[in-house]
Amino acid sequence: MAKFEIIMPKMGESVIEATITKWLKSAGDMVEEDDAIVEIATDKVDSEIPSPVEGKIVETLFKEGDVVAVGTVIALVEMDGEEDGDAEEQTKEEAKPATPEQSASKETATSQQASTPAEAPEAPLTFESASRFYSPLVKSIAKEENISISELESIAGSGKEGRVTKEDVLAFLSARGKTPTQTPTPAQTQTPALKATPAKMEAPKVTTGSGDQVIEMDRMRRLIADHMVMSKQVSPHVTSFIDVDVTNIVNWRNKVKDNFQKREGQKITFTPIFFEAAAKALREFPQVNASVDGYNIILRKNINIGMATALPNGNLIVPVIKNVDEKNLLGITKSVNDLANRARINKLEPDEIQGGTFTITNFGSFDSLTGTPIINQPQVAILAVGAIRKQPAVLETPMGDVIAIRHIMILSLAYDHRIVDGALGGMYLKKMKELLENFDPNRDI
Repeated sequence: MAKFEIIMPKMGESVIEATITKWLKSAGDMVEEDDAIVEIATDKVDSEIPSPVEGKIVETLFKEGDVVAVGTVIALVEMDGEEDGDAEEQTKEEAKPATPEQSASKETATSQQASTPAEAPEAPLTFESASRFYSPLVKSIAKEENISISELESIAGSGKEGRVTKEDVLAFLSARGKTPTQTPTPAQTQTPALKATPAKMEAPKVTTGSGDQVIEMDRMRRLIADHMVMSKQVSPHVTSFIDVDVTNIVNWRNKVKDNFQKREGQKITFTPIFFEAAAKALREFPQVNASVDGYNIILRKNINIGMATALPNGNLIVPVIKNVDEKNLLGITKSVNDLANRARINKLEPDEIQGGTFTITNFGSFDSLTGTPIINQPQVAILAVGAIRKQPAVLETPMGDVIAIRHIMILSLAYDHRIVDGALGGMYLKKMKELLENFDPNRDI
């Protein structure tokens, strides 16, 4: 019987590991080709791994809850058929006694190796050459705290198979902070000023009282929490606001929505119109469609807008519409509806929640007037749209100013003050206002 190895697949460009959340098949179970055998979760999306072959599962190599690196064998499937005989033939060849010519050849090779200098320059230690696997979170902490790879290698890991966990790194940092100051080297004494280490902020100790209910965060909520805290630590957030008269848009949607649903079989919301305007404004102000890498500003070529989507379980996911500026309003509408629907039933592909360069979140869905959203790193800005409400407004007419009932909404733009100043943030919002208020009420879709 031949055995087939099921490996942890690559679930996107930036995904290097996944958590096994549930085995759908156990050792001894028969599987058909394309049968789902295990559910996995990454920091991007949940998914299933199908069996590429038909056979019987003879062994599962990891337990539920284990974190597994991409490319690792996670299960073995026994298939009908003869095993490949190459390995056996190779073993027989290796077992044959060596001929005199082969022995002489081996002796020559051995002598050549002995004559090679014993001490070659040692290559610098990297994560790729490290003796064990490190998670992205551990790598991030190590980078922020200037922990060298050799120091990481010296930490005794408490995780599975000796893996270093977040708690191990924090304990190491705590112990290192208590170590007596070493005598400075000559190179250090020449430094004109010491770099101050910012104080570590710790959450206050929380106590529980009688009747309190303690609910552990699920995996996705933990990821969201860590990402939000990281964003506030990385970027100095500033938020600007502007009100927009969207009466033309409301009247246009009311006019076309019924025919559109009959023709396309789906609804048209205000969201695609906001995406269209946001993409046009980003093309005019590319520094809002950017990322920061140290002291480098990366202006993104593509305009990929993420759509913050609330899930039925209360969590949040951000599917991304790629190259929004290259799509017409119909294309944007279909993309918005498709991604939103599949996000709510957990059917998104990993690549569909990656590569965003800008994000839009809709506070108006819950009747909120406005809000101050948190930037979705490594982006530098996020746009929030508030509820649309009828309000009295002053209109300028050739006959003079009049008061009329208009549909008004508030846009808020949170941006990274490292590269987006108030002037740039204000100009972006002003452009959005112009695009939305000048919407053509007679356009076709």
